[in-house]
Amino acid sequence: MVLATDKTAINNESYTAEQYLELEVSAETRSEYWNGEIVPMSGGTPTHNKISSNMNGLLWLGLKGKPYDLFIADQRLAIPDRNIYAYPDIMILPRPIELQAGRKDTVINPILIAEVLSDSTEAYDRNKKFSAYRTISTFQEYVLIDQYQPHVEHYVKQGSHQWLFTEYDGLDQQIMLTSISVEISLVDLYENVVFE
Repeated sequence: MVLATDKTAINNESYTAEQYLELEVSAETRSEYWNGEIVPMSGGTPTHNKISSNMNGLLWLGLKGKPYDLFIADQRLAIPDRNIYAYPDIMILPRPIELQAGRKDTVINPILIAEVLSDSTEAYDRNKKFSAYRTISTFQEYVLIDQYQPHVEHYVKQGSHQWLFTEYDGLDQQIMLTSISVEISLVDLYENVVFE
């Protein structure tokens, strides 16, 4: 899923996190919450969904027998230091999963997050979201997947305020996800994706 392209809050009103969560439980469509703003999310493209599905399948296979849980698109993440609630495309959490106090539907301890980039969300995912994710103490790895060409950006936490950036271009590349010891091949990640 991606944010609606206008990125405007519903009715341009300010909401508390509690109001947002109450509305979100009964909403027919998902929205993210950014420190007072409720921002509707629109559906993704078939290519976006295909890449997300491929990544999900590869991670599911790679995580078999390991102490992690894999979540896609519909799992809400709380980022308390920024007063944000988001729905990453893909999240991996170590077991046991930690939930936000008083909630049964909101996680707080991802170690790896992956986002499939689109024209409307690329800058948002690369900057504002990554900055917010970095405030999560358990967060160790960020993967940005281009849906228009075989290109992946990979960030691995090295220490406090230090991240190692590696770029992968072309279907012959392999990415080692160090936090979970899983290797992903770009040819598998982009299987059945037709680039224009």
